[in-house]
Amino acid sequence: MANMAQAIRMALHYGEENLGVQDIFGQDVGAPLGGVFTATQGLKTTWNTPLDERGIIGMAMGIAMAGEKCVAEIQFCDYIFNTIDLLKMAGNTHWVSNGNYSVPFVLMTPVGAGIRGSVYHSHSFDSWASRLPGWKVVMPSTPADAYGLMISALEDENPVLFLKPKALMRVRGEELLPGEPESEKDLKAMIDAPIGDRSKWKPKWPKIGEHRIPIGKGKITREGEELTIVTCGRDVLFCNQAADELAKEGHSVEVIDLRSIYPYDWELIKESVTKTRKVLFVNEDTEVTNFGEHLSYRATK
Repeated sequence: MANMAQAIRMALHYGEENLGVQDIFGQDVGAPLGGVFTATQGLKTTWNTPLDERGIIGMAMGIAMAGEKCVAEIQFCDYIFNTIDLLKMAGNTHWVSNGNYSVPFVLMTPVGAGIRGSVYHSHSFDSWASRLPGWKVVMPSTPADAYGLMISALEDENPVLFLKPKALMRVRGEELLPGEPESEKDLKAMIDAPIGDRSKWKPKWPKIGEHRIPIGKGKITREGEELTIVTCGRDVLFCNQAADELAKEGHSVEVIDLRSIYPYDWELIKESVTKTRKVLFVNEDTEVTNFGEHLSYRATK
């Protein structure tokens, strides 16, 4: 089974071959590294940028406004905060131009803790992202969802922020992606660059098929009757584990994976909370101004 980094890489390759993606760029995104988590290794349209987050966002906006599809990456979300005004501008452009201009591009950035990244590589961006007008925001918890959400993001006419949970980038899935070889060893040999000299290496891409996860649609990962847990990203694994442990004690807990932070699947949440009458919102972000507070307020109301 592919891990999340491999799934994102294959989705981006599909985008290059089938969806008109012409530029994938950011710090260390191109050769030889292919991204700090190797999610862009071997892709033909990648290139490296200077260490300049504002420049990366500005280039993405310009490319998108020129009518080309691109994917940009901020190496870690910890360094995205000096671009907030540009992100607001990108999200507002369609509205302020009366529909004459749009800025549809995908912005990837790793988020969250779990890799011993200390203070500069462990921040969350969930709640900040949810307050960016005009943006769609997704965060997968499985490789299959990462693949499907990326395909949908590449096809969307809005700017989409693709949050990559750092702690899940090497976690393998439980289902094969379309066209993925059954052997993990075979997949690694096909699309993972070797350690050392990579000057002559080229990937041998599997015949990748279509697989889309609609933006704005969550999923139930555990069904239950006594309590609803609403979560996303890395915390889905913890919540699933907790639900399984509670099941051994005779308790029935329902877990919802948001998958999309905005727009979020309110109908799925509402239906579950109406059934269980109890709800717990779990995420990695700070307590104050947490996006979960908004969901909690709405659920209570």
